[in-house]
Amino acid sequence: MFVVLPLVAMLLVVDWSRFGELITSESSTAALSLSVKTASASTLACIVIGVPMAMVLARSSFRGLHVIRSLVLLPMVLPPVVGGIALLYTFGRQGLVGEYLEVAGLSIAFSTMAVVLAQTFVALPFLVVSLEGALRTAGQRYEDVAATLGAAPTTVFRRVTLPLVLPGLISGAVLSFARALGEFGATLTFAGSLQGVTRTLPLEIYLQRETDADAAVALSLVLVVVAIVIVVLSRTWLARAAI
Repeated sequence: MFVVLPLVAMLLVVDWSRFGELITSESSTAALSLSVKTASASTLACIVIGVPMAMVLARSSFRGLHVIRSLVLLPMVLPPVVGGIALLYTFGRQGLVGEYLEVAGLSIAFSTMAVVLAQTFVALPFLVVSLEGALRTAGQRYEDVAATLGAAPTTVFRRVTLPLVLPGLISGAVLSFARALGEFGATLTFAGSLQGVTRTLPLEIYLQRETDADAAVALSLVLVVVAIVIVVLSRTWLARAAI
């Protein structure tokens, strides 16, 4: 009831007579398109970075491992604005890394790339947690048997490990995509709000709230529908992967 009631309230206050107009305006469609593209890119980045991370956390045992795990999970508990500031002072024009990137002619802050980095920063832990849990549940028995039979490490991962943990990987990727799609604070701080460049749908909703409350509610409902579709599709994929 606590979750459903606010959604019902949104449905009741939506201006249905202008709904199509509100969600198909130039700024709204640009924000939605940008959100889907950047969230997809950040999810791919999470998979590329997160799979090796999860493998290390699940399959390794050395001093300081708990410290590394805590650092990987830190973005989950950090306020998003703090994450945005950290990224700004890392990749900004005068940042720790950004200063050298500027010399090379590469400017990241307040660009579409900044949106992807901000979304990846906050979404990565969700994939790592999900996949690490799947790896620990699967264990190493089948991997050890395959290695004993002479399979190369890459073959073991591709033929044994990946099929075993695929549901966990799908679940983590879906959670990462959903988190990236809804990211606000880190994006605003690190990437700004430039229409067509860095203004994602959550930022568009925030701006519309100040000028056109009906548009803000309509766009919020779109984001809710997208989230529901993601959940339904993920459950379908997980059910198929479990067969």
